[in-house]
Amino acid sequence: MELDEALRTTFSAREFTSDPLPDATLYRILERARFAPSGGNRQGWRVIIVRNRATLEALAALNEPAAKRYAAQVQNGESPWNTIDPPRVDAAAIARTQPPARLTETVLKAAVVLVICVDLKVVASTDAELKRVGVISGASIYPFAWNVLLSARQEGFAGTITTLAVAQEPKIQSLLGIPSHVAVAAVMPLGRPVKQLTKLKRKAVEEFAMLDRWGGLPLK
Repeated sequence: MELDEALRTTFSAREFTSDPLPDATLYRILERARFAPSGGNRQGWRVIIVRNRATLEALAALNEPAAKRYAAQVQNGESPWNTIDPPRVDAAAIARTQPPARLTETVLKAAVVLVICVDLKVVASTDAELKRVGVISGASIYPFAWNVLLSARQEGFAGTITTLAVAQEPKIQSLLGIPSHVAVAAVMPLGRPVKQLTKLKRKAVEEFAMLDRWGGLPLK
């Protein structure tokens, strides 16, 4: 597959067929993905491959608290879980909100689920002392996660980066035996997509790229 096609057609898949994803195919996917860049080339990623049904059900349940808040905020016209604007919905409203199945059950429909982790002992979090949520550590793990999706596309499979369960990270660590210094970066369901999307909706370059400074002329 040409790189241009892969970049333009790799989408977030949440609906899968019953086709299995064999270990040999998954190995090829991860074998390509390992060439992702990371800070200092330390390659702090670790991947737990989950097929056990009981474990998948536990992961699905861990999605629910964050999914409730996500859905409640969306229904209230908010941008959910952002770290700048506090939620305008209270705990009672969140508790009575029914989380959408697509946010909680995808891991139960996938052929396999990858829990993608990063060893924080080898990550340079240069924004750790700034007065905002840290994002820099992601530079050493999310290129790898995206490579997994690109590589899966090459094999005819697809998935998505989900993070709602990570709001319950200590419980995921306990469930899977993950050390406390290892962060959970994504819970990634993978499988054969029911439908391969080829026309993705994205903003035009002019809408996000600006020259010289914030608010500068758009790149055309």
